[in-house]
Amino acid sequence: MNEDYINTGRSNQKQSTRDKILKSTHDFLKGGLDFSLEDVAFKAGVSRATIYRYYSNVDVLASEASLDINTLSPEELIETLKGQSLKDTILGIQDYFNLLAIENENAFRKYLSFNLASTSSESTRGARREKALQLAFKNTDFATKEKNEMSHIFTLLMGIEPIIISKDVSGLSNHEALGQLKKGLLLMLENFGIK
Repeated sequence: MNEDYINTGRSNQKQSTRDKILKSTHDFLKGGLDFSLEDVAFKAGVSRATIYRYYSNVDVLASEASLDINTLSPEELIETLKGQSLKDTILGIQDYFNLLAIENENAFRKYLSFNLASTSSESTRGARREKALQLAFKNTDFATKEKNEMSHIFTLLMGIEPIIISKDVSGLSNHEALGQLKKGLLLMLENFGIK
């Protein structure tokens, strides 16, 4: 997805358009139908030019939409962790995204390769992780700068990117990767005084 475009101007409207595009793509995927960007644009009620502002090609869109179908929104994830301590909530967010990455590793690797190869000069992944962490910090006494810093640092230990590094670079098994990433997050939580 072209994050350069979505992060400029009317971001709520652009997010709504992105959501319509993904929902329309879900319908094609669930039906097992072949589709083009133009097909999705028509179904979503957006112009051809609009869809190309968001997605450089159908492979990037299909890859993101296939992962998006069964992934909890940050709000849904935080709701499942309601009533837990801040530490347990953050660990729960990590567990969710790391297990999701392992369970869908091939799809995430494919999405990551399409995303990295897209024509967008700046691509952002992991927005759900960041948003879930920001929601976890919402009613805490940390300053905004601290919340942002912790969200950025903690995100480095969640999702497909650290799983790939743990497995491909460090040679760890799935179980070992999950354990090491959890140890790293526990050290970071302790560093920030979250017990």
